[in-house]
Amino acid sequence: MSNPADLLTLIAQGESETVEFKRSVAELEQVVETIVALANTHGGLVLIGVGPKDEVVGVDVGQVTGERIANRITGNTDPVIYPSVQIVEVAGRKVFMIAVPESDNKPHLTAGRAFVRVGVTTVQMRRDEYERLLLLRRQSPFDRREALDATLEDIAEDKVRWYLARAARERNIPVDPALPTVENLKRLELARKRDGRLVLTVAALLFFGKQPRHFAPHSMIRLARFQGTTPSNFIDRLDLAGTLPEMIDEAERFVLRNTRVAAKVTGFERREITEYPYAAVREAIANAVAHRDYDREDVGVRVSIFGDRIEVQSPGRLPAPLTLDTLGEEYALRNRVIAELLFNIRYIERWNTGILRMRQLMRQHGLPEPVFQEVGQTFRVTFTGPGEHILDLIPEAGVTDLRALGLNERQVQALALMVNEGKELSNRQYCDLFGVTYTTAFRDLSELVKTGQARKIGSGRASRYGA
Repeated sequence: MSNPADLLTLIAQGESETVEFKRSVAELEQVVETIVALANTHGGLVLIGVGPKDEVVGVDVGQVTGERIANRITGNTDPVIYPSVQIVEVAGRKVFMIAVPESDNKPHLTAGRAFVRVGVTTVQMRRDEYERLLLLRRQSPFDRREALDATLEDIAEDKVRWYLARAARERNIPVDPALPTVENLKRLELARKRDGRLVLTVAALLFFGKQPRHFAPHSMIRLARFQGTTPSNFIDRLDLAGTLPEMIDEAERFVLRNTRVAAKVTGFERREITEYPYAAVREAIANAVAHRDYDREDVGVRVSIFGDRIEVQSPGRLPAPLTLDTLGEEYALRNRVIAELLFNIRYIERWNTGILRMRQLMRQHGLPEPVFQEVGQTFRVTFTGPGEHILDLIPEAGVTDLRALGLNERQVQALALMVNEGKELSNRQYCDLFGVTYTTAFRDLSELVKTGQARKIGSGRASRYGA
């Protein structure tokens, strides 16, 4: 409503539940409170430059700009309100007209307080009404909520391109990387137009944001490697705060570097085994990220590595109708958008198949099936490790036939010293051990490196070889 005649008619009707007059920009604090109240009620207009007796006094637009007013509003509302601020001319004077739509993301606050309109008055919202609106907001799935203070500048285009390419490769999902980023976000249902501006969902920021933690501080993963079997002394720790795929990948790397790989040479066989089936642990971490309760803002996903086990703990109990007894049989989603986005790039399987896969991988590795528990208001997966019996796990898949690699008896004996006893051999030591020339020693050791059974340490005459 920018027609001067219409505005004059509106002003003549006086203030109402949806219309508020302010004499000057000196009342900006009260303006912000009114805007919060309008967003929390039925929306409306604020006119700055109109006195309490419905007279148009105007404002000096040289002293303040519409951008400054908009910044004052966006910087002092939570969730952020983006009003329309215009300068209009009424009765020969300049007036700021601020249009506020009714919000779908109530309750909004300013300075920690929520307001509503009651007749022509802005009043503080009752506590019971605030709690009711907060409950309604939380009933909207977290990953579908709008990040009203985000813009396209917060999206990393390279992350969108990476995602589209992987989704096409892993699940044959038809994509068009040549499309503008905003169009691809719309196709993924992660962005929409509202009141002429682009609105992003929280899920868009969690997958493609430059700084996802700015919009969801509690989305982090915390990892720790403890000494022994109790959470007392840290050996290593890491807090992750990137996009969801980035955090899952980095969490897997943390687990890899903080667990063991065992090997043993017996006869002409090299036996090698990892402490855990890492695909199962990764599945648990990815599931925790996908299915956690994001309304729990006090805690993130936790991965704890002990001497005898790995625990993956996520906020929130199982979503209904799932129970511990039906886990792996029934299927339920808490965060449908996040789960679908992770499924598209093969970071998770469907919930029930992912659980079955974890169980199968642990059995195939010679370890007990994972234990699933609800602990307080969290869900925990525990992987029991082999302890000191790691070499007892080695399946046929972990056995390498050294004869098939063409290794001679000298090379196998040297490899046994490297693997079983942790020794590092120089060319000279190899010559002394087996009574061969320097040329033969160099050739034997180089072949061990070439076949991937040993590694070269250092260079020149200082070179040594180890497992």
